[in-house]
Formats: sequence, structure tokens, C-alpha cells
Amino acid sequence: MEGLAPPVPASSKAIITLTTDFGTDDAYVAAMKGVILEINPEATIVDISHSIDPQNISQGAFVFSTAYSCFPQDTVHLVVVDPGVGSPRRAIILETKNAIFVAPDNGVLSYVIQASVKKRISRPTLMKLPPELRAFEITNPKFWRQPVSSTFHGRDIFAPVAAHITLGKPLNELGRPIASVNVIALPRPHTNAAGNLVGHILHIDHFGNLITDITGEALPSGAYSIEVAGHKIGSLSQSYDQAQELAALIGGSGRLEIALKSGDAARLLGSKVGDELRITSRQAGRSRG
Repeated sequence: MEGLAPPVPASSKAIITLTTDFGTDDAYVAAMKGVILEINPEATIVDISHSIDPQNISQGAFVFSTAYSCFPQDTVHLVVVDPGVGSPRRAIILETKNAIFVAPDNGVLSYVIQASVKKRISRPTLMKLPPELRAFEITNPKFWRQPVSSTFHGRDIFAPVAAHITLGKPLNELGRPIASVNVIALPRPHTNAAGNLVGHILHIDHFGNLITDITGEALPSGAYSIEVAGHKIGSLSQSYDQAQELAALIGGSGRLEIALKSGDAARLLGSKVGDELRITSRQAGRSRG
């Protein structure tokens, strides 16, 4: 029938990635994997992260965004950071030209959507999707694990749906098409009144490195200094080992990072997610602003 989603090609060797805030101390992640493997025993399951802070949608969205594009075509990405579990929030499938995403409709896929819409997401909103993206609300309990727990949709709804997708189940059989999904505001750098570029700390990684929303392409031309938590860094380093103490460099995500050689920059600076940093261009040896 015209307008219905075609089946995803079945693949017994399909890849499913997992990103959650479940941690690894409990059996929650293992339970999800068991459900997936019961439906598709040949699926390859890859953990992206289970160390997202509990209920931290923004962190989950960012951490997941740094990895999903590294996977092969048609990978199914399962993202469960779901403070609204058991509430009327929707469970959705998002299909792009390269991958399929299964997640709660709470903005955790905002970076994926922004990469396609090429526009700034400056506030939480219900965003209409462009034609190249398709979304479905997961509504068909035939493909869920029964009985469904009101507190564990990761195991009972998201995991089985992801597994059925890898076996070629048409997306429109799993749920109904929807035209809009929820997105969260994504921090972006701005230029202040003095002409300085002001960015924000998006994430602090396991090493204490501060990962910012400033990309390498956004850095000013010419000489500049970087000020963060009262410390100034005069130039970019090419590696973590190059600087004597604090280092600024473009990390693997393509974003500006602040690191401490053989140490923890976040602890040294007392920095936290959301804090600002400033980049000041220098002209004739003098700083503007």
C-alpha cells in the first residue's frame, strides 16, 4: 500500500547498539540483551555507554551522538534514558537514510535530528520532521514482551522492537507513522558584545576532559586565547601530551576540549557541565574585550 514503510532488510547478523543510564551494577542491561537474543540469536549487540547519569537526557543525547555515526549502514540504535517511563510519553522509531533509532520520545535523539534538519534547535519543542526522516510511534503490543512492566520499557518494549526490526519487520507494523517528535535545546556557542566567542561545556569524560560545543571550524582565525574558570590557554595543542599543564585541543568528536596533562581538568578547574568558556582574539599582541 502506498505510503507504508517498506520492510527493513532482514539480517541475522544485524548490529544493535545500546545506550542507557542503567549502569552495570544491576541486571537491567543483561535483561535487555537477553530479550534481544531470544528474538534474534545472531544479533551483534554493542554497548555504547551505560554510564549516563540517571535521567540525564542531555548527557545521553550527546554521548550517543559521538558514536552512532561510526557504525555500519542499517545499524539499529537503542537509546534508553527515560525518566518518563510509565507516563504518557511516546516510544518511537526514527528512520534516517543510514540507521534506525529506537528510543523514548523525550529529546534523546535531538543531535541525530539536528544533523538532518541542519538548523539550530534552541528550545524544547515538538519538531516537524523533514521528508528524509520518518518516525513511528510504537503502538503494537504484539511485538512487546508480556506482561509489560510500567517501570522497565527498555526490556519489555524497546528491546523486543529493536530485535524485530533486525529481522525485517516492517516499521508500520510496529507502530503508526508520526510527523513530529520532541527535541531538547542544544547548547551552541555565541558571540558576546565584546566580539568574543563564548562556548559551553557539554560533557566531562572519564578522564576529566572538558568537551565543549565549539567545533574546530568555529574557532577564530589568527591568534587567540582561551579562558576557562579563570585560567588562560594561549594556543591549541595537537595532543594531550604536548602541553605542560592545561591543554586546549580538538578532540576525536571534532570539538574543542580542555584537558590536563596526566590529570583531571574538571577537578582542577572545578568545572561542571553548562559552564562557559571564552575565546578572545588577539590583535597586535592585545586582547579584545
